Amino acid sequence: MSTSERAMPPLVADERTTLESWLDFYRATLAQKCAGLPEERLREASVAPSGMTLLGLVQHAAAVERTWFRRVLAQEEVPRLFAPAEVGGSGGGGGGEGHDGGFESAEDATYDGAVAVWEEEIRRGRENCAGRGLDDTSPFMGGEVTLRWIYTHMIGEYARHCGHADLIRERIDGRTGV
Repeated sequence: MSTSERAMPPLVADERTTLESWLDFYRATLAQKCAGLPEERLREASVAPSGMTLLGLVQHAAAVERTWFRRVLAQEEVPRLFAPAEVGGSGGGGGGEGHDGGFESAEDATYDGAVAVWEEEIRRGRENCAGRGLDDTSPFMGGEVTLRWIYTHMIGEYARHCGHADLIRERIDGRTGV
């Protein structure tokens, strides 16, 4: 995810364009919060007792992209990213049963590797959304969930974690801003 791709969502647009634009805005914001930092700084925890890092947030973003756009929306049977293998994940760090992983990074995890996985999950998610309407539903937790709901949830997910990323980045080098 390149930080140069971060465009302000249009002020006047149809609902789908608005939702997709805000989601892309927050995706790019997370990338921007990580830009220019060396690997060791991307692994720095925010403040004790939290172990949250920028690398962990990128991994988590990849995991939630997979969960919502592939596992839920498209009903793909793919393992949860970064969750321990013993709870049906791909291995890596974080995310116990019922939680998306990624917050804890494996020792051999790299930012470039996490971004590559994240970008692939975004690409696959866009493909899965392309042929669906906002009111199209998928089975979820014994009921149904619409694509509109998933987009709205993902915007909230990213907005919350971009706030975390902003605080972590400020603690690392003083950089702030949207």
